Amino acid sequence: MSSEPHLYRLPAALPLESGAVLPHAQLAYHTYGTLNPARDNVVWVCHALTANSDVLAWWPGLFGTGCYFNPEEHFIVCANILGSCYGSTGPLSPHPDTETPWFQAFPLLTIRDLVAAHEQLRQYLGIERIHTLIGGSMGGQQALEWAVQKPTLFENLVVLATNARHSPWGIAFNEAQRLAIFADASYHAATPDGGAAGMRAARATALLSYRSYGAYHQTQAEPTDDQLTDFRASAYQQYQGDKLVARFNAYTYVALSRTMDTHHLGRGRGGELAPMLAGIQARTLVVSISSDVLFPPAEQRLLARHIPGAMYAEMESGFGHDGFLIETAQITHFLERFFTRAFV
Repeated sequence: MSSEPHLYRLPAALPLESGAVLPHAQLAYHTYGTLNPARDNVVWVCHALTANSDVLAWWPGLFGTGCYFNPEEHFIVCANILGSCYGSTGPLSPHPDTETPWFQAFPLLTIRDLVAAHEQLRQYLGIERIHTLIGGSMGGQQALEWAVQKPTLFENLVVLATNARHSPWGIAFNEAQRLAIFADASYHAATPDGGAAGMRAARATALLSYRSYGAYHQTQAEPTDDQLTDFRASAYQQYQGDKLVARFNAYTYVALSRTMDTHHLGRGRGGELAPMLAGIQARTLVVSISSDVLFPPAEQRLLARHIPGAMYAEMESGFGHDGFLIETAQITHFLERFFTRAFV
């Protein structure tokens, strides 16, 4: 059962990397468990593109009672990112000057802006040390940026299916999805439901990068050779598009996909990724997925090569990029080895 998030209002307008400011911003966040007397049991989760702050709902098997990260032992924090539509300030939030939604006028957010908001929430919660910072995909991008900015804050860092800089391949996938949304005339009308048909097509496009050839062959192949129309794979694409339309909005999808495109640890810091990664002090586990075509293992091997002492693990999975949400048994195994220092 999902629980209602807490709300934290930033005390002042947030300066953005673009030079704009975001006034009157708020973050929705969940906490689970209790901060122990030593204050050393914090697990902070950074979520991916369309997730929310209720990590127990979207990462079952890894977070929750009886799971590796459980509220009985850990104080778990997950904040909904700025730009999202699950309680944090985003494109459907009212503009402070007009009291109507921002829609397309919502300012560009970068990964660094998301981290700046996380950092303010951390200070508000009085957390001085984070035992484990974890994130996959866009969440991993946030985690890496935060670990670069605050190298002494984190004891352990776990990043899955992510990278040090968003690739041209990833940006191209995001642009293809945005083009689908822009082709929907209702998007330009700036109404809460605007762009829904375009986002349905965008999600179907995205899913091809989240899964793999093998996964579709395993789960969507026809049981007979007689089919001429109404293929299972077609129905699956439609179903996934409908699911996202029911819980998300096109303006948020455009805004956050643009945020993902900005990820670059070396931007404004000399341009090179290796020195930024070398400055990370947290003990680090980097996890890749063998069939991931969106964030291929080469990107995670680069992380592990340059983060001092990082441990690298590659999941064998046919689920593609989505494996970081699905293969929780494998991830748990890697975490057990990581925290018992059993990696060789």
